[in-house]
Amino acid sequence: MIRGVSLAPADWLVLIGYLLAMAAIGIIVGLKVKDTEHYFLGRRRFSKWLMIGQSFGQGTHAEMPVSLVGAVYSVGASGIWYQWKNLFATPFYWVMAPVFRRIRRTTLAEMSEDRYGPWMGHIYTVFALSFFTINTASMLKGAGKVINQATGGQLGVDAVILGMTAVFIAYSFIGGLVASAWTDFFQGFLIIALSFMLIPPGLSLVGGMDGLREALAPHQMSLATPQGIGPWVIAVLTLNGLIGIMAQPHMLAAVGTGEDERACRVGFMGGNFVKRFCTVGWGLVGLVVVAAVAQGSFGPLEDPEDAFGLACRQLLFPGALGLLVASILAANMSTNSAFMVDSGALFTESFYRKLVADRGDRHYLWVGRFSGFLITMVGVLYALFLIERVLYSFLLTETMATYMGISFLGGIVWRRANRYGALASLLTALGANFLLYYLRDERLDHWNPWVFLGSLAAGVVALVLVSLLTAPEPEEARRSFYDKLQTPTDPGAGSSPREVAEAGQQSLLVNLLHPVRGAAGVGFLRAYGEDLKGFAIGCAVAAGLVLGTWLLLQ
Repeated sequence: MIRGVSLAPADWLVLIGYLLAMAAIGIIVGLKVKDTEHYFLGRRRFSKWLMIGQSFGQGTHAEMPVSLVGAVYSVGASGIWYQWKNLFATPFYWVMAPVFRRIRRTTLAEMSEDRYGPWMGHIYTVFALSFFTINTASMLKGAGKVINQATGGQLGVDAVILGMTAVFIAYSFIGGLVASAWTDFFQGFLIIALSFMLIPPGLSLVGGMDGLREALAPHQMSLATPQGIGPWVIAVLTLNGLIGIMAQPHMLAAVGTGEDERACRVGFMGGNFVKRFCTVGWGLVGLVVVAAVAQGSFGPLEDPEDAFGLACRQLLFPGALGLLVASILAANMSTNSAFMVDSGALFTESFYRKLVADRGDRHYLWVGRFSGFLITMVGVLYALFLIERVLYSFLLTETMATYMGISFLGGIVWRRANRYGALASLLTALGANFLLYYLRDERLDHWNPWVFLGSLAAGVVALVLVSLLTAPEPEEARRSFYDKLQTPTDPGAGSSPREVAEAGQQSLLVNLLHPVRGAAGVGFLRAYGEDLKGFAIGCAVAAGLVLGTWLLLQ
């Protein structure tokens, strides 16, 4: 990326101003937090706009524009599919979102315990704490590397990691999820700025869109999927994302904390569509660099991932590089802040409250603050001393989440699933995954669609067979779990299956294996109306995004 570039006084002014503003916003809104429900879940009162900002901020990381610009520089516009690989999973988020609110819990470990009993809850907690630690470390290290190279080594990787950590811990420790959500909202604007700020000067340099098309070969302007990411791989990645996202431990706070179920749906799907839209901006930057190199305005690149840094060096004015660095910080601090709060909630609700009962709520609030801080510091140490390749760490946690997701999704759609099948599915899928990569002599954190499908199939078969061969979960526990999932949290939606269906609030996900019975005598389109309408809109937006980008390139 950028080498030999120093931050100008204007850049320092923008960067320091950003850090102070984020800390101030988080602390000011966080001073009102007085209890655990407010700290961990914002009392489930976030508006649609806050939910969009929260989903967008937590799902966008600093390495994404760098890797995508490099991919587009290498293969042309079709490289956008490296980030759009989950585009067609996004409409399903509308259907999935209400589940995270209807479980009426603070953490997904509690949901796992409700469904499968205490020891599966403990297993999930271990997975979740590992997930938070590795992902926190990966994002800190990734941002540190990007900013270090973007400033020519002026700041240093470790210094960036420690500076980021100090700021997001300051407001997260005080304000919890409330502070995290509000800073996500404001930082979202900076992330969008990062996505599009290079395009106007870049297009001006290469002669606009006409100059771009003249400088590039036809295949470089094509959206046809690149070699290695065809429709088949995109379909497998969509399946991977749908299963894995259900088990990611921060999803309950990110998706289930809206003021009503509509806010949860709009936030989850809308925030992710904003991210897909920003991907178009990253792709255009990559094309601008290709055209500028072809025209002789930029020198050739040895490493395609230097393309993003080269564009920043050549196109940004004083102060804009500081905005770029602030945007990269925003992309990672938003997620790390949420992870700190979620890990504190996980430790407090899954371990501490059970061991130390009957204390006041304020006591548990401080336990949540300090435990989140300590778990975050483990991630910081992991980033400073253990991580070498950021990509491998992300691949590892995504694989873990997908195989944990077999029992999560299976436990929602199939009532006969039990704890023995859940454990067998996790062990079988992970075992098959690592064994296949070992036999193929590849890294254990690699991702191959055939290995994924084989391991996923093995995990699903294990869930079904072991569940059928062992005793079912107690009927009372199952009834309580599914009654919650079938009952909307919004007032006026009713409580009986018939009332819920007449209000159009029946869950298609929960009733996936028996949709007619779930409709409770009401017409299918009416009973699942909210799910179906939102899903159709999501599909139209996804198709429109692809069509609009294709037209832009023609």
